[in-house]
Amino acid sequence: MDNIVEKLKTIGFTSYEAKVYIALLKKYPATGYEVSQAADIPQSRAYDALKSLAADKIVIPTDDKPQKFTPIAPKELTSRYKRKVNSTIEYLDKKLPQVKEEYNEPIHTISNYDTILLKAKEIIKNTKRSIYLELWSNDFKHLEKELREAYDNEIDIKIVGFNDLKSPFGDIYEHSGGKEIENTIGRMIFLLSDAHECLFGQIEKEVIWTKNKHIAHLLKQFIVHDMYLLDVGQNFPEQLRYFYGNGMKKLKNKILSNDTEYNIH
Repeated sequence: MDNIVEKLKTIGFTSYEAKVYIALLKKYPATGYEVSQAADIPQSRAYDALKSLAADKIVIPTDDKPQKFTPIAPKELTSRYKRKVNSTIEYLDKKLPQVKEEYNEPIHTISNYDTILLKAKEIIKNTKRSIYLELWSNDFKHLEKELREAYDNEIDIKIVGFNDLKSPFGDIYEHSGGKEIENTIGRMIFLLSDAHECLFGQIEKEVIWTKNKHIAHLLKQFIVHDMYLLDVGQNFPEQLRYFYGNGMKKLKNKILSNDTEYNIH
């Protein structure tokens, strides 16, 4: 019985109100004195609890002398509180985001290769519409199963593949500079799900995971522009080599100048 009292307290009952309601369920209608005896609480406390429960329409008083009380059925009580809780949750769902005009999602770091792969798999499994991904062939094999399942569920998948990444599904944009980039900054992953959840960084060391919409927007721009350039390079190789030299060397020198910390693409 103590467990029921505690559960009633979690939905707003006082200890005396819970004991009074339980006592009435056992025997009703009952006077205040009878309730106090059955609930084993002082008579004054029983009347206070009955008055409060009557105000909340959880017990129904009669006009008799002495006055008697009848509890509402347990099903009615639980249904009433379910409606109340659901209504409260719906209200909070609607109003809480408005407390602050713009909530910025936090940015998390994830370390350890296996942990990073687990998070990437989770993101892929939760995707509803689209996946934009840049990945090395070494790492693709660990995510291929989840990506295949997403593709079979009609998720739009676009991949920039490094080190001769081969995939029988999705749109693949082959990047020839994988070995060069891996030797300078390591293997990377850039994963964007539904344009709002992203994972990016050095896949063997540490990555950023966030649902921050501003970062997600920047990541999509980055991946999409890579795809633009790779597609143009595939269709106009001779023209690009003529204007920019082998490996786009003239273009890199023009943009990066003397900044040689990273050999970007």
